Amino acid sequence: MAVRQPQGTAESSSYVFSALRGIQAGRQYFLAMCPLALIPKIFLFNEGGIPPELRAQRVLNRARVPEIAKYIADNPKEYVFSSIAASIDAKIRFESVGSNGSDANNGRLIVPMTARFLINDGQHRRAAIEEALKDHPELGDETISVVFFVDDGLKRSQQMFADLNKHAIRPTKSLGILYDFRDPLSQLSRKLISKVSAFKGLTETEKTTISNRSIKLFTLSGVYQGTRALLNKPENGHVTPQEEALAIDYWNEVARHIPDWSLAQARKVSSAELRREFIHSHGLALHALGIVGCALVSSQPKRWKDRLKALSKIDWAKSSTKLWEGRAMIGGRVSKAHTNVILTASVLKCALGLPLSPEERRIETNFAKRGG
Repeated sequence: MAVRQPQGTAESSSYVFSALRGIQAGRQYFLAMCPLALIPKIFLFNEGGIPPELRAQRVLNRARVPEIAKYIADNPKEYVFSSIAASIDAKIRFESVGSNGSDANNGRLIVPMTARFLINDGQHRRAAIEEALKDHPELGDETISVVFFVDDGLKRSQQMFADLNKHAIRPTKSLGILYDFRDPLSQLSRKLISKVSAFKGLTETEKTTISNRSIKLFTLSGVYQGTRALLNKPENGHVTPQEEALAIDYWNEVARHIPDWSLAQARKVSSAELRREFIHSHGLALHALGIVGCALVSSQPKRWKDRLKALSKIDWAKSSTKLWEGRAMIGGRVSKAHTNVILTASVLKCALGLPLSPEERRIETNFAKRGG
C-alpha cells in the first residue's frame, strides 16, 4: 500500500510502498500494491501528440476504455486485473525489514512525489480505472499490483514495451467462450454443443481453426456467432429460456436437412473431407444460417421448420464455383468477411423464399455490378 508521508518527516512529499524486491537480468525491480485511487494520480498519460519514435508505448485507444471501465463497474465482486508494469524516473530508496533471507527483499519502496512514472504495460487498464472511479469512488481503496522498474532511459523503456508485448498472445475466441461464465451467449453456446446432435463431439472448443487431422467439424466460436445472429443479440445479451429452447430446436432442425453433418457424426465420412469439399462445414455457413434463421422465425413463427426443408436442395459443394465464388469464397478459399457472410445468407434466403433486407439488397446490387 502506498502512503504519502506527513510534512516534517524524512520522507515528506514521498510515496511509500510496501514492496517486494526482485532481480531480473541483473536489475532490481519491485512489486507493490497500489490503491486504485492512486493509479490516475501517479500515472499520467499525455503522449498522444508525440511521434512514435519518442514514445515508450502505443497511443491510448480511447474506444477501448469505456468497455473496460464497464467491466469493472458491472462486476465489482468479480473483476480481475493483471499487474501494471511501470518505470520510475527518480532516485528511489528501498528499506528492508530485515537483513537475512527473505526479509532482505521485503520492505518499503520510497519514491519522491516529483518522480515521473511511465507505464510500460497497462495504460488502458489505468485509463479504465480512472473512468470507473468517477461513478464508483468506493473502488478507490481496492488495489492493483504494480511492477516497478528503475527508468534507464527512453531506449530501455521502448525495449521493455516491445519485450512485454512480443510474446503476449490473446486467447482464441473459442477458448474465451468456453471459460466465460458471465456472458449468457457463451453459456448457451456451451449448452448447444452438448444438446445439438450435430455439434456434440464435433466442436473444437479451444481453437478457432481446425487442423486437417482433427475429427472436429465446427468451432465453438462458430456456434457462438451463428447463435448470436439467430437470436439477434448483442454481446452479453440476456437469453431467455424460450430463446434457449429455440436455439437448440433450430440447430437440430437445420442438421436434419444437411445430411453430411449426420454422416460426420456417425464417422461415415471424415470431417476433414467435409471441410475441404463443402461450404456448410465452416463458420461462415453457421453465421449465415443464423442470419437466415432469425428472419425465418420472425416471419414464420409457426411454419419455420417446414421452410427449412429447402436447405436440403442447396448445392453446398465448393466446386460449384458459379454459385459460391465471390460469395462464400474468394479465390477458392472460404472467407468469413462480413460481405461474404451476407452474400452467403442471401443465397440461403432465396432458397427458402425469404425477402432480403435493405443491407442485403445493397450488397447484392454491388456484387452484381462487379460481375458476380
